[in-house]
Amino acid sequence: MIGCLQGQVLSINPATGKWLVTLLVQGIGWEVQVGQRCAQTLTPGQSAQLFTHLQCRDEQLALYGFASATERDLFRQLLRVNGVGPQLALTLLDTFTPAELVQAIVNGNVALLSQTPGVGPKTAQRLALELRQPLQQWSGIPCEEGAVTLPATLQEEITLTLSALGYTTAEISQALAQLRQDPQCQQTTDVEVWIRQAIRRLG
Repeated sequence: MIGCLQGQVLSINPATGKWLVTLLVQGIGWEVQVGQRCAQTLTPGQSAQLFTHLQCRDEQLALYGFASATERDLFRQLLRVNGVGPQLALTLLDTFTPAELVQAIVNGNVALLSQTPGVGPKTAQRLALELRQPLQQWSGIPCEEGAVTLPATLQEEITLTLSALGYTTAEISQALAQLRQDPQCQQTTDVEVWIRQAIRRLG
């Protein structure tokens, strides 16, 4: 019904664990919930375009926003899985880039998917089982502009190592998002380089 909105960002409010963006479009302020990754790319006072998904549940309307149509469409795919609601779908998209998430699901990498906050082994198995076929054709989707897609084995090793050092999943996800655009990390798949750079940023 509402495919996208373009307007001025009035505010970004991380209220009760949700990132709510108010987007002013032709005099109307739309309240849109976005993921943390998307929220960090927005600046109050500047223009932005969000691809949207409108959900109606229990007679309540909720609007979810995404930086790209690919993320929005992948969000819709995730909602098809039993036990995956909007908040968990947003968390998955915050933890992985769309390309990495598709790769993990298509490859049935339950261990990697389970590292997402709120995703247990059973939910990870359902994601792989129910979406493997639908997402096969998504395997060639491009990664974010200026970023690289981590091989699943590399991301799993980095995450496990940093978790053992006491870093939270949110901290690790944020560090990886930054490192994907780091020129030094983009040129190598040496796990020690990635871990060293992540610790430097987290430190």
